[in-house]
Amino acid sequence: MGNVAVVGAQWGDEGKGKIVDWLSERADVVVRFQGGHNAGHTLVIDGKVYKLSLLPSGIVRPGKLSVIGNGVVVDPWHLAKEIEDLRSQGVVINRDNLRIAENATLILPLHRDLDKLREEAAGSSKIGTTGRGIGPAYEDKVGRRAIRAIDLASPQELQRKIDRLLVHHNALLAGLGQPKLDATQVYDELMAVRDSVLPYLDAVWHVLDEMRKARKRILFEGAQGILLDIDHGTYPYVTSSNTIAGQAANGSGVGPSAVSYVLGIAKAYTTRVGSGPFPSELFDAVGERIGERGHEFGTVTGRKRRCGWFDAVLVRQAIKTSGIQGIALTKLDVLDGFQEIKVCVAYELDGKRIDLFPTSEEAQARVKPVVESFEGWKGTSAGARSWNDLPAQAVKYVRYLEELIECPIALLSTSPERNDTILMQDPFAD
Repeated sequence: MGNVAVVGAQWGDEGKGKIVDWLSERADVVVRFQGGHNAGHTLVIDGKVYKLSLLPSGIVRPGKLSVIGNGVVVDPWHLAKEIEDLRSQGVVINRDNLRIAENATLILPLHRDLDKLREEAAGSSKIGTTGRGIGPAYEDKVGRRAIRAIDLASPQELQRKIDRLLVHHNALLAGLGQPKLDATQVYDELMAVRDSVLPYLDAVWHVLDEMRKARKRILFEGAQGILLDIDHGTYPYVTSSNTIAGQAANGSGVGPSAVSYVLGIAKAYTTRVGSGPFPSELFDAVGERIGERGHEFGTVTGRKRRCGWFDAVLVRQAIKTSGIQGIALTKLDVLDGFQEIKVCVAYELDGKRIDLFPTSEEAQARVKPVVESFEGWKGTSAGARSWNDLPAQAVKYVRYLEELIECPIALLSTSPERNDTILMQDPFAD
């Protein structure tokens, strides 16, 4: 059976939550494979709003298994609150529909504190993190000193691992002029929250292998966009994990052959949160209008998103590095009523036209967008559920983007509502 990986093709906030939720109706398992609770997903189902940031988007659908893979860093306190919040909205969550990888790294309060301390110390050079402790947790994972979910099941071993972890962190804190951490306090905090995690632990790689043997359909869900990938994004203004589709295999414990289709998500325009280059960014009333119409505020942080025209160069580059086979284009309706729409089709660097986004941070800051103008449409695309419901000029815009990014538009989203979606290419087709 076909298994699909869904990844953001821009800087995140592309509307992955809705698309994954829409696709999950035909999947049996939904797997988060990277990131943490620094990426928010908003689902609107029959007028009811669900806000997720750690749990897979499939959790709101009855009868689906949601999996948090080993590539995710898990804040157990946030996990407990998110589960509680969803239960208060009538969502059933138990071991039958949620599993967490035993080897997933935990985010501790010390990670959140360190994240904020370093951002404050960086001043104008700050990265623009969410302050959720994601980066420091991944650093401990790579440094082989992390506390993992399964460690909560062995109190004596946990104490030893905390002592080892604090050798590193107390040295960092001393350098920042901060007081040392107490191992007993860290241990007590973890023991107090461990019952929120232990019931869901499993050997996720084995669970997914059994699902594949049973020919179940698996949907792999990324958190941040490809342009925030630690290797292929706008470094250093990136997240601390790999966000490309290849991470779906590594971050869940399945081989690359388990993914049969890669679906990228892109807005009909571009947004970014935090610091970093943004060639097509708008600083005028048009940018403000896009932000207001698109409700461009972060689900997790509430931060206002920077807005700009669609950048075909960056999306095309994301498609190549992630092996994307089809794009789900979201928020087309936000552009309804614009007399003129522009698209970034190339860059100018030192007087020369280039078709790739440069790797150098210095060069990235200097590129200028080469834009082409496109006639807008007077009708509305909002709520359209078939190709024929779209204004003719909106159809031309979609076809125009397909040519520029060298990839077909497989899905088209015309509102936050689950069913306001047009299917052109079936990702789950065998």
